Amino acid sequence: MQPAIRSFVLRQGRLSNAQRRACETLLPQFGIPFQSSVIDLNDIFGRDASKILEIGFGMGGSTAAIAHANPQNDYLGIEVHMPGVGSLLNKIHELQLTNVRIIQHDAVEVIQYMLPPECLQGIHIFFPDPWPKARHHKRRLIQTDFVAQLCSRLKPEGYIHIATDWQDYATHILQVLQQEPTLQNTAENFALRPECRPITKFENRGIQLGHSVWDMIFLKKIG
Repeated sequence: MQPAIRSFVLRQGRLSNAQRRACETLLPQFGIPFQSSVIDLNDIFGRDASKILEIGFGMGGSTAAIAHANPQNDYLGIEVHMPGVGSLLNKIHELQLTNVRIIQHDAVEVIQYMLPPECLQGIHIFFPDPWPKARHHKRRLIQTDFVAQLCSRLKPEGYIHIATDWQDYATHILQVLQQEPTLQNTAENFALRPECRPITKFENRGIQLGHSVWDMIFLKKIG
């Protein structure tokens, strides 16, 4: 059997002392180990609240800011790189967040094995790796089959919000989302950035250099 194509490359990445300490002391409390069976998100968070999934949270700045601004929701972040996990754990500690949990594993497998149908109110994918070279496009996370699987985990009227600063990837993502029969666009094409999505330092640097950012927000149809 051919190994699955990965949408990421595991880089070593240098852990700061603070990130290492956070992983050692806080990950047991806020981390969810990968398992090949379905989890109960209400049980994990200790309450019945809207659950929002973020795939590839990077250094966790947006995740922490959104969770802090929306304590009524619970946020499940997936990231494979340890420095980012440590960074978000430190932000959880600094802001005293109780509504964030982390899974350090491949998002494709987490969604396939751990998340039950229609458990999510929203999905955030901000600045996924664009894999700009044509020969690497097959590694891009946003593909037809993956979006269909995401939609099966969304509740009716739940949303998918994706943002990218690569125009050709934005066009590809928009086409994939438009072709998914269970989704409807909230805009004619690309959406305006909602105030609830913070501008990251990385994004702000790009804007200052004249780069554009494309947001796409789609809702899952009822029925």
